[in-house]
Amino acid sequence: MNKPPLILTNVLVFLITGAIAFIGVPVWVINHGIDWAEIGTAIFLFYFTGMSITAGYHRLWSHKTYDANIVVRVILAIGGAMALQNSILHWSSDHRIHHRHVDDNEKDPYSAKRGLWFAHIGWMLREYQEKRYDDYRNCKDLQKDKVVMWQHNYYLPIVLAANFGVTGFLGWLNGDILGMILVAGVLRLVLVHHVTFFINSLAHFWGNQPYTDSNTARDNGVLAFFTFGEGYHNYHHIFEYDYRNGIRWYQFDPTKWLIRGLSYMGLTYNLRRVPEERIEKARAAMQLQRASEQVSVLPNAEELMQTIEQEYELLMQRMSDYYAAKKRLMKVKQKSLKRTIEGLELTYKYKELKHALAVQKEKWLQLQSLSLQVA
Repeated sequence: MNKPPLILTNVLVFLITGAIAFIGVPVWVINHGIDWAEIGTAIFLFYFTGMSITAGYHRLWSHKTYDANIVVRVILAIGGAMALQNSILHWSSDHRIHHRHVDDNEKDPYSAKRGLWFAHIGWMLREYQEKRYDDYRNCKDLQKDKVVMWQHNYYLPIVLAANFGVTGFLGWLNGDILGMILVAGVLRLVLVHHVTFFINSLAHFWGNQPYTDSNTARDNGVLAFFTFGEGYHNYHHIFEYDYRNGIRWYQFDPTKWLIRGLSYMGLTYNLRRVPEERIEKARAAMQLQRASEQVSVLPNAEELMQTIEQEYELLMQRMSDYYAAKKRLMKVKQKSLKRTIEGLELTYKYKELKHALAVQKEKWLQLQSLSLQVA
């Protein structure tokens, strides 16, 4: 089978920037040295451009997980162009196709089932998408966004001005234009490329699947550290409209922290979150599936499965009761009725259901452990 033709522009960009980053920069540093201004600028631009992709291209525009005012949108659009990953419109179109057809080798632009190399970078090196949506029909909403269309129509000038103009100016201020362009420009660009490409590649191969196994996406806290919080990819593929990827307070997700932090200043708003009940039920359903698979080969499988299913149904009922009570209590608090008879009764009922849910969760976890041991 003949492979599609190479995209010469992409091949040259990756080859030239890679050679400069991994050969040119070390040679320059050995011969001319490097100072803290260049290192600090490179680190700042690494996070700024990387998170312009994750907070901007991905969570703001591709999935509409929150809204942002025009100042934030312009800054993220410039930062995204500085990351050199195509325009917002093109990137979002590809990404929406990926989510709609994840792991479909014919339709998913960077299907993980075509291999790690293909998902990481190979899909950009050849004309695999000759039948792509040239009219961006899946991004009609984005075509109404003036910031998106401004960046799309003037993408190349913005890329050149942001990458060479900004780093060149900062280098001039620091007394070393070429050094700044090499370190904070090219080296930073290559590193941002590959850590964000990890989201399409490694995040579909390395990690666990606590919420769904209907696709290859995986959660991985190590990858989250390198991908600005995008490593919780199994969660993202089942709950793509949540502005968070790391839903626990201790999970490393600087993109989530940035979005939430800007909301305190009124710069972002309408932050969308998946209800906790849906998340917990998805996790429990996955645990039920794994327990079923473990015990299905045992002699007493039918009896054990009946017990597991009964406990699962009881867990679902406890969850529904608890979250319904929690929702009613929140409404009472919003109306400042917490200390009324109704409020006190709801509070007592809520605490009672919370305890019952905790007991049932513990019982469920013990049953999971038992099913693994007997299997």
